[in-house]
Amino acid sequence: MGKIDVVRLARRAVAYEWGMWRSLARWLLRRPYRMAPGAETFGYAGVVQPILGVFIALSTIEIPVLDLILRHTVDWPTVRQVAIGLGVWGVLWMVGLLASLRIHPHVVDDTGLRIRNGVSLDVLIPWSAVTRVEAHYRSLPSSRAVQYDPEDPAVLNLGVGSQTAVDVVLREPLSVRLPKGPSEPVREIRLYADDPKALVTRARRHVPAGASRADG
Repeated sequence: MGKIDVVRLARRAVAYEWGMWRSLARWLLRRPYRMAPGAETFGYAGVVQPILGVFIALSTIEIPVLDLILRHTVDWPTVRQVAIGLGVWGVLWMVGLLASLRIHPHVVDDTGLRIRNGVSLDVLIPWSAVTRVEAHYRSLPSSRAVQYDPEDPAVLNLGVGSQTAVDVVLREPLSVRLPKGPSEPVREIRLYADDPKALVTRARRHVPAGASRADG
């Protein structure tokens, strides 16, 4: 890995960390980002929230248990303080991750469909580029948030919890901005939403009549 790649990776890591903590603050203060008039938001954290909740609960319980163990095994207060600090940081980090998913929902407005995944992904598909939107649940081969379909590289999956639920068919191949740079030109983008039928119904206001359908 070259020096430029290391610097770029470090910048992405810092930006991600800062965005996550900022999301946590906004979530706790109940200050969502402003949306354009007429915009509607759609969540996607429902499929991963139970898993994150379990990890947060277990990590919270682990802090006093670890402190009790260290209190009777390590005669060094600094070690205990560092361990507690790391434990608290880990819990807050996971809460911040959940907050980033909740505070950055998908958005449908007059401009287009804005697909998000926390602070790491923000893709805007203009309505002029869309020919059809359908609700269709699919399982993905891996848990990566961004992956091309192994059977058709012209299909881009922006999944959550190893699944997608909405297919967006494009008029012509389109390259979109991804965390690691522009994507390859794709003719279909698939995403996950907790209520795919509602998202498809809302999208029908912006695509040609009869071009979209909610399949379930």
